[in-house]
Amino acid sequence: MVTAAHAEYAGYLPAAWESLRRQRHPHWTWRVQIDGPSDDVLDTLAACGAAADGRVRIGAHGTREGPGVARNIALGECTAPLVQNLDADDELEPDALAALSGALATHPAAGYAVGHARDLHGDGTLHTLLLAVPAGPLARGALAVAWASALPDQTLPPVHPAGVMWRRTLLLAVGGWAALRGVEDTATLIAGSALATGILLDIPTLRYRRHDAQRSRQNGNFSGGGGQYLLIWQRAALLAAGHPWEDR
Repeated sequence: MVTAAHAEYAGYLPAAWESLRRQRHPHWTWRVQIDGPSDDVLDTLAACGAAADGRVRIGAHGTREGPGVARNIALGECTAPLVQNLDADDELEPDALAALSGALATHPAAGYAVGHARDLHGDGTLHTLLLAVPAGPLARGALAVAWASALPDQTLPPVHPAGVMWRRTLLLAVGGWAALRGVEDTATLIAGSALATGILLDIPTLRYRRHDAQRSRQNGNFSGGGGQYLLIWQRAALLAAGHPWEDR
């Protein structure tokens, strides 16, 4: 498990931690990489008990560099063959790790697995969105094509990019999380899908918290979105034209 954490989201970390403690899959570690000032995050992790758990590793790099950089630093420190991102303000469903790792064990040629995401609202209610692609095996390039065909009206990928479990070698092959604004996980998912087959489970695995401070809602005056999407598609097309990924 890797989580990029910053001070503004520190208050959500206890819920993320509790979702890990509820996992029915017992074998996991959580690497929290603090992006920017660390005091609030460290205090929160200590108060909720996560810092005292031997399965938790906490790192910090001092400056604010964004979630992609923080995740990549954590990825470099990981040694497990499977890597699951968990955003600091999100939660995992109790069966998430067991179901996703089980799918990858059953399909050894697949490079990633993902399930449904349910929106988690402030009042605690959960709302499931319909999948844009059928559950089951995902052919190499299928998500990339489905995503590109929906542009520009729909910029989100067919499955939620924050809830993917990766084989670490595939995640390394695409360079980790992309250096893009607000779509680093989308870019990584589309690139990974262009290189490898995947598995889409017909169960919810991620609780995606909706709140006003979400980074994905903070666009400001940024006007480079179109160029980012072009880069994501051009990269995916290049990867899809080459040799497929193989686990090594």
